[in-house]
This record gives sequence, structure tokens and C-alpha cells, in this order.
Amino acid sequence: MRILFLNICLVLLLASCSEPMPKPYAYFRIDLPQHEYTTFDSVYPPCTFEISKYAQVQPGREKATNDECIDIVYPSFKGRIYCTYKKIDNNLYKLSEDSRSLVYKHTVRADAIEEKPYENPDAKVYGILYEITGNAASPVQFVLTDSTRHFLRGSLYFVAMPNSDSIAPVSKFVEEDLRHLIETIRWK
Repeated sequence: MRILFLNICLVLLLASCSEPMPKPYAYFRIDLPQHEYTTFDSVYPPCTFEISKYAQVQPGREKATNDECIDIVYPSFKGRIYCTYKKIDNNLYKLSEDSRSLVYKHTVRADAIEEKPYENPDAKVYGILYEITGNAASPVQFVLTDSTRHFLRGSLYFVAMPNSDSIAPVSKFVEEDLRHLIETIRWK
């Protein structure tokens, strides 16, 4: 019996001496809720749009002269959409180019930047949605205007190390909310 026990132990010892296998990296599973929206009505910036019920609108951190900043905060996702409103005063080209240059500063870390134009002539809303793929700090940015008086710029950031694999589900969820915001915005 003793010899049988030693043989079993020896077989188990030899079988367990294979190369160790490292565990792959894993991320927490995120259960995302259904999209639900509520109307945000603002005096300044002078517009209305629908935002996610899971988001909160807060005054922007950085206020500058002639600018009005608001932040759309997703507390459960640790995300924030920084929005800046400017009145157009014969400077649409400059505002557009400044916004474009801010987007393309992400090319250092981005794999690609895709520009998706948006046009709603009935509501006089024109804009561009920038989808930034790769490990850039901001995965989505947008610019909206009526081309005569109103200019709204927004950029999404997360309080996390930019790793496109780990934030992809949340980023896509918030991107759908941004698309809904763009489609529902109305100028006053």
C-alpha cells in the first residue's frame, strides 16, 4: 500500500511540473442600462437637447469670457463631456479650425480619427462627430453650429488610463447618448 501511495504521489508530482501558464488580463464586466433620456433646457447656452437619465449637467470648471461651459457628467462611469458654447461673431472659420486642431492633437496616441458630418437643415443644426480610435485620451468629440449665431463643442473624457479595450463598452454607450444629443439639439 505504501509503494502504491508513493507511486501515485510521484505521478502527480511529475504531471504537475509542466510550464506555468500566465493568466490573461481581464476586465470587470460592465452591465450597461437601457438608454433613457430627459430634456435639458438651458438659458445659456441657448439651446435644448436630450441627455441620458444617468448623466448630470453641472457648470463647467473652466469659465472664460464670452464662453459658457457645462459638463455632462456620468458619475457611475467616471466620464465627463466637456461642452463649450460660443457666440459666432464673424469667426466661424476660426472656431471651427480651433476645434479641429484640438481634435487632431490626439493623433499622437490615436490609431485613426473618423469625421462623421451631421446635417439637420430643418433645425438649422450642422456639425461633425469625431470618433477617435486607439488609446487617445478622448474617444469622441463633436462640434455643432447653426453657422450664424451658435457654436457648441464637446469632448468626452474618462477618469481612467486611456486603454481602448477596457473603456470600449462604456465609450460606445456614451457615444450613443452623444448621437442622441446631436439629433435632439434645438437652438433658442
